[in-house]
Amino acid sequence: MSDTPDPIDMLPDDVAAAAFRRLVRHLRHRHDAQNIELMGLAGFCRNCLADWIRDAGYDGDRQMARELIHGMPMDEWKATRQTEATQEQLDAMKASMEKNAPDLR
Repeated sequence: MSDTPDPIDMLPDDVAAAAFRRLVRHLRHRHDAQNIELMGLAGFCRNCLADWIRDAGYDGDRQMARELIHGMPMDEWKATRQTEATQEQLDAMKASMEKNAPDLR
């Protein structure tokens, strides 16, 4: 690990928070970008963001965090937004996740 500080840590909290909120709103709007596709391309998805806000100190439980990120209860999200994953998508997700840093798996 480098002793050089990461420039991202120099962002003011209000700027970082505004960017995070914009990302979440973008993902809420782009429900056509399936979580499985995000996982296959980038190694994270909406559910990961929900886990990360909990790791950062959000007091809500897992379901509350997911509802916050998805903008609706998970049951509703799955019924109205989520499609069945193909084997190709599952394989891409697995390969992508293997590229993540150990603390992000």
